[in-house]
Amino acid sequence: MFPDDRVLVGVINRKRDLNYLLQENWYRIPQEQMPDGVYVEYIALYLSGSAARKLPSTGIYYLGRKSGVELLYRRDLLPKEANHKNADRTYYKVQFDSVQGRTPPITNPTNRPVSFIYTTWDRFVKSQVIADLYSQSDYFVDRIYHALRDQQIRPDLLHWDAQKSKTGYGAGFRIICEKGTLNAYTNAPSDTNNLYQLDMNKPDDSIMREIEARIASMGGLVAIGLPHT
Repeated sequence: MFPDDRVLVGVINRKRDLNYLLQENWYRIPQEQMPDGVYVEYIALYLSGSAARKLPSTGIYYLGRKSGVELLYRRDLLPKEANHKNADRTYYKVQFDSVQGRTPPITNPTNRPVSFIYTTWDRFVKSQVIADLYSQSDYFVDRIYHALRDQQIRPDLLHWDAQKSKTGYGAGFRIICEKGTLNAYTNAPSDTNNLYQLDMNKPDDSIMREIEARIASMGGLVAIGLPHT
């Protein structure tokens, strides 16, 4: 374990997926969420929904070191759910040699929305609540991300500071528009197409108006969004 080892926080909101984790040592991630692959050393699991029903609160309760990854259709990964509407979606089956508990769990007292979070090992081991996992720029981007979702704008493919060595980008997200993809990052190479530079010194409402204007100039949002888990 090294301080800069990468940790991905994933979400489990079904009891049956928690059983797969604890009994068979694997976790699934939709491929479209991470089209470039799963480049982390560890995956931590945030439990909510039926997976957290018997727990005192939602939170990060488990951690595993990644030992392997397979790419499978959902129907092959979950044969008992072969007739599911997303049966033809592809998922990474991330495998672990073992899964360990996180004691105490990292809780979410402010009930902030949790999807995928990238962080580093040193930040993870020191964290007591979800907000502790974010760097300053991560926290800023996460806030804008959820403000956009509240406006029915669905950013795709969040990037975090912990990914920078792999992606070359700072924290940010992409928005699929009719005339291309709007890339919004706190830091990115100058040759990035359709780049919007996220400036932490600007008020959030100003950033929102600028992003909405850029979306409009690029023909608006695509008519059909990405499927959900």
